Amino acid sequence: MAIRDDFEVVAGQVRTVVQRFALGLLVVAAFVIMLIGKADTVLVEHARVVALDVASPVLEAIARPVAYANRAIADLREFASLREENARLREENARLLAWQTAARRLENENEGLRGLANFREGPEASFITARIVGDSINAYMRGALLNVGRRVGVEPGQAVVTGEGLAGRIAEVGENSARVLFVTDVNSRLPVLIERTRERAILAGDNSTRLRLTLLQSVAGVQRGDRIVTSGHGGSFPVGIPVGEVVETNEGSVRVRPFTDFSRLEFVRVIDYGVTGLVGGTGASQPVTPMPGQKAR
Repeated sequence: MAIRDDFEVVAGQVRTVVQRFALGLLVVAAFVIMLIGKADTVLVEHARVVALDVASPVLEAIARPVAYANRAIADLREFASLREENARLREENARLLAWQTAARRLENENEGLRGLANFREGPEASFITARIVGDSINAYMRGALLNVGRRVGVEPGQAVVTGEGLAGRIAEVGENSARVLFVTDVNSRLPVLIERTRERAILAGDNSTRLRLTLLQSVAGVQRGDRIVTSGHGGSFPVGIPVGEVVETNEGSVRVRPFTDFSRLEFVRVIDYGVTGLVGGTGASQPVTPMPGQKAR
């Protein structure tokens, strides 16, 4: 018993000394390790390699279940996204089949009406593809700068379209550049038709992502999802160029979402619907690729 009591007393004293001089002991230990590292770099490097060899299997064993779990979670997420994508594609396929049926019916009806009315096509449109080299999108303007100009036949008032529909019209023209005024610009006013009801209206921009349908005889007849196309009035554009879709019908206000995604525009087509082809002018003639149903001049 006496020996054990003496041992406990000594251990307590040692503990007290260690706690009192712990900082100094750590500084001394660090200094000694630094000296050893400077004096014998080979020994330190060897100790580091041995420590890495010992720790590597342990780390690998810990990381393997984590990697398996991450792969399993990724597979589950991919499976869920594939199911959603599959359902979306089924719905889209059904819609496309419905549109295909409607398009074939309208095509047959159009052919019959052309034969009855002895319909003759107007002047063929010619166009040139242009690249957008600068944006003019701010709080006061919605437009863009093109890399084509008067040298290749671009003139003010010509239509600027994308694969989705009308983007705007040519506002200013230089020799080798032109500025487009988008349909979303506050200065844009476009005579249009509601495709379903054939009612005329004016489509106005207000520098936002939505257009305003104004001067309607009856707002009540407009429905969400109605397509808006050009009416052909004013002589600038022919009838039927798609512009947008009605997305909001409040009391006294109709908002239209344009088909063109202006945030992703890179290439556009400048179209001349007049008798004179768009490509030509003083320079050499340049061939262009026609749109379906059109011929480049």
